[in-house]
Amino acid sequence: MRTELLEQYRNTPQGQEADSILRNCVHCGFCTATCPTYQLLGDELDGPRGRIYLIKQVLEGQAVTAKTQLHLDRCLTCRSCETTCPSGVQYGRLVDIGREIVDHAVPRPLHQRALRLALRKLIAHPKRFAFLLRAGQALRPLLPRALQKKIPARQTAAPRSVSGAMRFVIALDGCAQAAATPNTNAAAAKVLAQLGIDFVSAPQAGCCGALSHHLSAEDEARSFIRRNIDAWWPLVEKGAEAIVITASGCGVVVKEYGHLLANDSAYRSKAAAISAMTVDIAEYLDKQDLASLTPHRTGQRVAFHAPCTLQHGQQVTGVVERILTKAGYTLTRVPDGHLCCGSAGTYSILQSALSRQLLQRKLAALEGDRPDVIATANVGCQLHLTSGANHPVRHWIELLADT
Repeated sequence: MRTELLEQYRNTPQGQEADSILRNCVHCGFCTATCPTYQLLGDELDGPRGRIYLIKQVLEGQAVTAKTQLHLDRCLTCRSCETTCPSGVQYGRLVDIGREIVDHAVPRPLHQRALRLALRKLIAHPKRFAFLLRAGQALRPLLPRALQKKIPARQTAAPRSVSGAMRFVIALDGCAQAAATPNTNAAAAKVLAQLGIDFVSAPQAGCCGALSHHLSAEDEARSFIRRNIDAWWPLVEKGAEAIVITASGCGVVVKEYGHLLANDSAYRSKAAAISAMTVDIAEYLDKQDLASLTPHRTGQRVAFHAPCTLQHGQQVTGVVERILTKAGYTLTRVPDGHLCCGSAGTYSILQSALSRQLLQRKLAALEGDRPDVIATANVGCQLHLTSGANHPVRHWIELLADT
C-alpha cells in the first residue's frame, strides 16, 4: 500500500512503525472473513481492512472524527486477522498506534473519560479491585439475577505448593486474576511443584500494563512495565528459568515489553531479556517431562476455549489441547474456535452490546457438544464465559492439578 504520512508522524518511531505496517497491507480482504465485529455488523469500517484505511487517513492528515474513534473502539484487538493475513500485517500494533493518535485528537465525552479512568485506577490495582470485588460478592444475593451472573463467586485458593528444589520460575500474580481467580496460580504452583519446580512471585510486581496500554494510557503502561522489570530482575539474576504466565492476556503484553520499551535507553535491554524469557504456562509445560502427572480420572469431557491472546496474539495453538488429552481428558468439538468470546479486557464493559452477542455465539459453540466443563487460559475469558455459561468454567491448569 502506498502511503504519504504527514511530516509530524513520518519522523517519529511510532509513525515509522505505522508506515511500515501499512505498506505491508495489500487490501486483499482475507481478514474480514475472520473478524468477529465485521461478522456481526457487516460494515467494512468495522473490519480490519476498513480500520487500516481509517488509520492511514488519519496519518495522512484527513479529518479525525468521533466516527473514526467509534470504529477503532469497536475493534476487540483479538488479532484473528493477523493469523489470517497472508502478508503478515501487524494489525494489533497498528490499531494501538491509531487509537492513541485518535484519542489525542478527539476528546471523549465526560462519561467515557470517567469510566475509562475508573477502569484504569481500579482494575489495574489488585488491592483496590479486590476490595470492590469483595463488596460485590457480599451484596450478590441481594442483586437481580442478571447482575449476580456478572459477579464471580469468591475463590479461596489453597496454599501455594513448594517443591524445595533448586529449579524455579517467576510467576505474575497480576491484578484481576489475583483477586478473582487466585486458584489459577495455586494450581500452577501445584503442578510445577510435582515436577520439582517452584513458582515464585515478586511481591512488588503487579498489573502487566495491558489495561493501560489498550486504553491509550501509554505513559501509565510503561510505568507498570518498568516496575515489573525492577521486581523481577533480582530473580532473573538468581537463575530463574523463565517467566511463566497463566493469564494469556498478560503473557501477550509481557512478550512485547522489549518492543514497548525499545526507545527507553535505561530499560530496553532488560525489557528485551524479560520478553525473551516469557512463556505461557502451556508452552513451559509442553517442554517438561509430564510422566509424573499420572491422571487419576479420565474421560471427563472438556470444551476448551482458546483465548485470542493465546492463539492469535502469542500464536500458541494446540498445546493446551495436547496436554489435556495426554492427562486423560476428552476434548469436545468447538466450532469456530478462532472467534473471540467478547471479553477482550475492558471490551465487555465499554462495548457491552457487541460483547454479549459474541458471548452468546461462543457459548453456543462451547456447550453444543455436551461438555462436563469449559476450560480456558485467561482470567478475562473465564469471568466473561462464567457470566452466561450453563457449565462450570475453569482455567485449564486447574484441571491438570486435579489429576
